[in-house]
Amino acid sequence: PARYFDTKTTEPISFFLSGLEELLAWQPNSNDEFNVSAVPLAKREPPLLSRRPRTLVCHDMRGGYLEDRFIQGSATSNPYVFYHWRYIDIFVYFSHHTVTIPPVVWTNAAHRNSVPVLGTFITEWTDGEKLCEAFLAGGEEAFGAVAEQLARIAQHYRFDGWLVNIENTLSAAAVGNLPLFLRELTARVHSAVPGGLVIWYDSVLKDGTLRWQNELNDENRMFFDACDGLFTNYNWKEEQLERTQRLAGPRQNDIYVGVDVFGRGDVIGGGFNTDKSLRLIRQYGLSAAIFAPGWVYEHLGKENFLQNENKFWGSLAEYLPTHSICTLPLTTSFSLGMGTSTFLDGKDEESGPWYDLSAQDIQPLYPEDQDMLSTSCCLQDAWCGGSSLQLQGTIPPGEERVAVRLFSLQMPAPPKLFLTLLYKLEGPQPDDFTVALEVTTGDSGMCFEGNPTSLPEPNGRYHPRFLPAPPPGLAKLLAACQRGSHGWTSRCYELELQDCSLRDLSVIVSRQQPSLQETSFTCLLGEVRVLDAASVAASPAQVHSVTASQLWWQ
Repeated sequence: PARYFDTKTTEPISFFLSGLEELLAWQPNSNDEFNVSAVPLAKREPPLLSRRPRTLVCHDMRGGYLEDRFIQGSATSNPYVFYHWRYIDIFVYFSHHTVTIPPVVWTNAAHRNSVPVLGTFITEWTDGEKLCEAFLAGGEEAFGAVAEQLARIAQHYRFDGWLVNIENTLSAAAVGNLPLFLRELTARVHSAVPGGLVIWYDSVLKDGTLRWQNELNDENRMFFDACDGLFTNYNWKEEQLERTQRLAGPRQNDIYVGVDVFGRGDVIGGGFNTDKSLRLIRQYGLSAAIFAPGWVYEHLGKENFLQNENKFWGSLAEYLPTHSICTLPLTTSFSLGMGTSTFLDGKDEESGPWYDLSAQDIQPLYPEDQDMLSTSCCLQDAWCGGSSLQLQGTIPPGEERVAVRLFSLQMPAPPKLFLTLLYKLEGPQPDDFTVALEVTTGDSGMCFEGNPTSLPEPNGRYHPRFLPAPPPGLAKLLAACQRGSHGWTSRCYELELQDCSLRDLSVIVSRQQPSLQETSFTCLLGEVRVLDAASVAASPAQVHSVTASQLWWQ
């Protein structure tokens, strides 16, 4: 069927639903199993609903369902990817189809990086008026059926909820039922999807007129009260933020103030001035909804996209609270889910462009320090996948080393950790530097390394012990101790901690010789792993009764 499979290639594709009939007729179907997300939403700290401002990203690009619709990837050159997941809290996939089911590749990538994904339910123009009249004015049975279908769809495809966007006028009967519909949808999503969310877009008012308010007020408050949050329109002024904060009270973090990166209309700042909008939003303790950050790709072009993307998100970083990893194992090759080649064990196995966001790895922080350090993605060389993480920086005169914070962690440290690192030093004198991992622990006074005779580190910085060879019985899993090749160096470490909590994982680049000159370095990171020794030793569960279905031979 053309809905589920590309007519040219027969490959499985992601799809949307148009109109009320398609929504009400939807049933799970053996053809759509490719569309079910295979990656559960990873836990994070602090949890999403903590009392702090959040960041929502609303992805709207040329109507949606572009190359990202190919569930098993495509040979796309210079595709759009998003990878600053540590800096955002919610990802919305937006299109103008009635029911936008997020392409499963986005759900997989976001979930791996602890970010929930919402689809969009939209009605607009005169067709939207008719659709709303049919299901809202029709009373409880009619709007209950729509709420039930939307909750079932999110549950079946394993994404996390809906942005609801009614962009047309409503009759008195329809608008009277709208808060009831939102309450019903929110309750059903909460019970069908753990951690599910329903967010309302600032559009229709309580009397049914379509007039964007750019704030929370008495005209739209009943819709905010009926769901998990309000996404405001983009043309706000500072006094509206102040009024919104006052009216929202304890729910101020549930107000997502809209920021259009394209800067359309009368806005405070878009493009590379988006930080001006965020600064004001955060002054009032409100959450932000960054709309169409694909501006970087669409407006500035595909060619220097990765460079421009790092510049854009780097300019916002001080206004984006990050979230931490709180489960082990942590393992990543830094792949973006795209590449100009496919690498395996440091070797270019197959050259040619590819794009598959499901293959994107856990992404690090991307720390920038004006003159001293830049972190970027390198497509020219990788250990595994399509890219490595490139660290370029300078060690200042008289200093020995630079620390680059890759991940923030928040979890109790197991008694024993194994860590592995694969790196490659580039530049004229790679032998002038050493590269190692550093683990920072939280401030618990009882925390110490290894045996009780060792003293706690005063600043909680621990340097895991280098293992020249893997411990007996773990040679296969910790092959990294010896397996560097194609110019990559491989290192394996262990760290024993007692009563500690893990805080940060950093990579340290040090000079071999002290120097009064500043020294520049370039280092590629190919893979980092942090493993709990106890679970490494346990043998993995056996896989039983594998079946293969729907085979096409070509």
